[in-house]
Amino acid sequence: MLRVKKQALSSVGNIPSAGRAVSPVNGIVTTLFKTKHAIGITSDNGAEILIHIGMDTVQLEGKYFTAHVKQGDKVSAGDLLLEFDMEKMREEGYNLITPVIITNSADYKQIDTIKERTVSEKQVVITAV
Repeated sequence: MLRVKKQALSSVGNIPSAGRAVSPVNGIVTTLFKTKHAIGITSDNGAEILIHIGMDTVQLEGKYFTAHVKQGDKVSAGDLLLEFDMEKMREEGYNLITPVIITNSADYKQIDTIKERTVSEKQVVITAV
C-alpha cells in the first residue's frame, strides 16, 4: 500500500485581461513545461509557485504560447514570463482562468489570499507567512 502525505494547496484563480504572465516573486524558474502552458517558480524565500495558463491548455501543445524565460533563469517580480494569444485560445473553446498555486503551502503557518475581484498585474494576491 502506498501512503501519501496530505498537503494542502493554496491558490487564487484569475482571468487574465492581457495575454501575458509575469513573475509574482523574485526567484528561479524551476520548471517550464514543454507546452509552455505552465511554469513553476521557487521564490527567494522558498515558496514553490505554479502558474497554469487556462484549463486543459496542455492540449494546445505550445500553440499560441511564447516563453520569455527558460528553466534556471533568475526572475524578479514583474518580469515577463509568458505571452499567449487569448483570442485564439478562446476561439478554440479554452477557458482562460489561470490558477496561481503555492504547491508547498503546508510549509507555511498562514496563507492569505486577496479578496478583491479585480487586481492589477503587479498587485500582491497571495501572502505566505
